[in-house]
Amino acid sequence: MSPLAETAALFADRTRAAFCLALLDGRAWTAGELARHAGVRPSTASEQLSRLVESGLLAEERQGRHRYVRLAGPDAAALIEALASYGSATPRPGSLRASGRLSAEARARTCYDHLAGRLGVTLADATIARGLVSTDGGLAVTPAGRAWLADALGFERPPGTRRPLVRSCLDWTERRPHLAGTLGAALCETALERRWVRRVGSGRAVKVTPEGAEAFRELLGAEVTPPARE
Repeated sequence: MSPLAETAALFADRTRAAFCLALLDGRAWTAGELARHAGVRPSTASEQLSRLVESGLLAEERQGRHRYVRLAGPDAAALIEALASYGSATPRPGSLRASGRLSAEARARTCYDHLAGRLGVTLADATIARGLVSTDGGLAVTPAGRAWLADALGFERPPGTRRPLVRSCLDWTERRPHLAGTLGAALCETALERRWVRRVGSGRAVKVTPEGAEAFRELLGAEVTPPARE
């Protein structure tokens, strides 16, 4: 079997696909948490997680009796998000609760370590409009963008890092790009730390706070309206 076919086969199983999508929140999950999330037995979850770890898509950590897994890195996250964006349609929710979760994730969510959904696309558009990111000849952070990262976010890129400063990531709900790479990760980390956004429940959804709406307006000229309720 070719490497492409082997990789594609990993996502052909609904349980493995559900695990990968859940792990796009960027956090480490236990096998038990993922089993409950996917509605499968712990033994089934353990078997499928072992296959994903062996493939290199997931990384495993053990603390005492607990087994934690997370996405192996930004490349794994980009692959999963890209595959999700090529689905024929947004998945149909099976319940009112699932419908609310999908709606919240479409508004704003994390995609591994950066912001996605309508919020992520809005912020991407704002960085381009402000001249912080250029699309001429490919996506690139401008000198003004580098200064903005240092002044507005207090971010300094570690020397020797190989991760791109900015990268386009196709948003699976908006079908338009949001920003990944170092810039996207720095913006997401700052937004969570400064409470511009806060997580909603245990999934990937985040909610923009009033303070966040003001910060995004002042720093990027982005108009983001906080939801009236969860």
